[in-house]
Amino acid sequence: MMKKTLGVMVLIFVFAALAMPADRWLHVRVTESGPDGDRVRINIPLSLAEAVLPTIKADKFRDGKIKMAGHAFDQVDLRALLEVVRKAQDNQYVTVDSKDANVEVAKAGEFLLIKVHESREGAGKATGAKKATNTVDIKVPFKVANALLSGSNDELNVLAAVRALGEYPSLELVTVQDESDNVRIWVDARNNVD
Repeated sequence: MMKKTLGVMVLIFVFAALAMPADRWLHVRVTESGPDGDRVRINIPLSLAEAVLPTIKADKFRDGKIKMAGHAFDQVDLRALLEVVRKAQDNQYVTVDSKDANVEVAKAGEFLLIKVHESREGAGKATGAKKATNTVDIKVPFKVANALLSGSNDELNVLAAVRALGEYPSLELVTVQDESDNVRIWVDARNNVD
């Protein structure tokens, strides 16, 4: 009788675990090159971030929202602007090519993409040093941006944005690469970055 009860309990647990949505994790990885380079790895379940954000009460951050008073938010209707871009056709809308940097802003499906490729002469130009390059790639889901702007006109709703991130099974948000550092921020269902 005990084995049957234990077996039924295990089955119930397995089905309950399968029925529950898997928690998404926000990962941040920073790696500095060189022998003394630091490594930072942050792995936070989005459910933990959702629980902790409302408890923080600091300067302009309260209840999971950041007050942005005094910024130019009152001069541009960011929600309307975001909606217009979201409904627009996929395209590369802004391209800046200069001697030192290339910047692209594009819309692809439900994402706003920002790419920056910066190059500059390295130190010791006279000695033939190569150009140093920095690359930044940002992928912003419109759903997350809308959630971020869901508060009042003078605030960013970080808590709502974190909740919206949880709807993506896997999402690369930011990568930064330069001659000495690599930064990666992403969301997935794994609880570690390695």
